[in-house]
Amino acid sequence: MGGVRGGEVVVALDVGGTGMKCALVRPDGGVVHAERHHTRAERGPAAVVESILDVADGLAGKARADGFTPVAVGVAVPGVVDETSGRAVWSANLGFRDVPLRELVGARLGLPAVLGHDVRVGGLAEARLGGGRGTRHVLFLAIGTGIAAAHVVDGSAFAGAHGAAGELGHVVIRPDGPPCGCGRLGCLEAVASAAAVGRRYAALAGTAATAAEVVARAAGGEETAARVWRETIDALADGLTIAQALYDTEVVVLGGGLAEAGADLLDPLGVALRQRLTFQTEPRLRRAALGDEAGCLGAALLAVDTLDRLDTLDVLETP
Repeated sequence: MGGVRGGEVVVALDVGGTGMKCALVRPDGGVVHAERHHTRAERGPAAVVESILDVADGLAGKARADGFTPVAVGVAVPGVVDETSGRAVWSANLGFRDVPLRELVGARLGLPAVLGHDVRVGGLAEARLGGGRGTRHVLFLAIGTGIAAAHVVDGSAFAGAHGAAGELGHVVIRPDGPPCGCGRLGCLEAVASAAAVGRRYAALAGTAATAAEVVARAAGGEETAARVWRETIDALADGLTIAQALYDTEVVVLGGGLAEAGADLLDPLGVALRQRLTFQTEPRLRRAALGDEAGCLGAALLAVDTLDRLDTLDVLETP
């Protein structure tokens, strides 16, 4: 990576509705310092932007104080992100609407900056450093409160023409299913996300439970929990069958809260997916390896990639 040399680090922030995971990261993905902050999105988007700028500036100062040289900054946010223009187009979690975040961060720190989508940069990190390492074609599927995916080929995640690629959670798999936040019925996210598992169990059992509790109860033989878990596996298998027909990936890396189920998810999901595939080649299913650090690491990798492109342009433009 020609853009970053020894002793140089990238400032990286993964901004969520509740918290910010932040780090100083070497170009090889090694973390030299990490810290976390509350986002406090209830204060409004302007206050969130100011917090992002303050935290990023503080991290750059920390790097210099520790003898490192900050050379770029990468920020990941949820929602619709236009990575080409560096704008946070829309984010329900943060209240963002058309925020020129890359420009604001770059101006504040005086460094090259890049803005990425939280799931796409998480997929980037898992493809290069985590569960998909050593594989050219990776689909990263984050299953948490919602469901979203990132398609990574040769270490690059594709954003689509409008910054909205990978919304596998909004593929309709149960046309008569429960309502989704997007306004349609029966989206994968409304049926098989961790939040949906909890809602379905509460509706059938009359008592609240988290997705983790449902998995544990299903493993313990509880009939209602086992039914909910079977429905979840079937829905995810239907969604992945569609994804495999579209993307033809080698590996599917499963992350997010639901992936904490481990073999209780991967084993039955592998069987259900195998039963559905016809001409498609079966992808390998792997659990995400980087946990909740993936977004921050991916933001750093995206920033390093930007530096490499700038170096390439400099070489091409030098007479």
